[in-house]
Amino acid sequence: MLTLQGIAGRYEDLFLSLLGEHQARNALLAVAAAEALLGDGGTVLDGELLGASLSSVTSPGRAEVVRQAPTVLLDAAHNPAGALTLVETVRENFRFTRTVGLVGILQEKDAEGILEVLEPLLDAVVISQSSSPRALPADRLADLARDIFDNEDRVFEQGSLPDAIQAAVDLAEMDGDQFGGVVVAGSVTIVAEVRDLLGIPEED
Repeated sequence: MLTLQGIAGRYEDLFLSLLGEHQARNALLAVAAAEALLGDGGTVLDGELLGASLSSVTSPGRAEVVRQAPTVLLDAAHNPAGALTLVETVRENFRFTRTVGLVGILQEKDAEGILEVLEPLLDAVVISQSSSPRALPADRLADLARDIFDNEDRVFEQGSLPDAIQAAVDLAEMDGDQFGGVVVAGSVTIVAEVRDLLGIPEED
């Protein structure tokens, strides 16, 4: 629930359907931009229309919950800053008893930096790769993860993405745990492919 102070008006009791403090800031910027476009910042927006818009907005692959029991959360998080925002969003919105990462990263990205940011959040990580020719091979990324996680028992390598999804879910539900979560991150391509493999329909 948000209260936003724009340029022209104050808007209270707005429900934003996206997770994360950063999304609230994005909503405020969108409100200010709309006010600026409509009457040079002097026109108050229709509160009912604004509320309906914010409550139905979507952002596929950005802190997107696509499954429950266990919760599966998708976030592209393809650089250290994005990974940090993801960590903050998970800590702010979820109370997982066990958090398992499913991570695949493209070769030109800062894989070490991304993994270093994610490591404190994750109890275990399943390393995989998307079908992109730019994907960092799972074995190379897993070697890097073992160094960063400082405990190879926390790192699992699975080159097959369908098998990696199942491995991450199994780890989240280990010992009958019903409150574990899976966080898929590291690239837009791996998030898109996991979305597709889980049968999540594309946005219109």
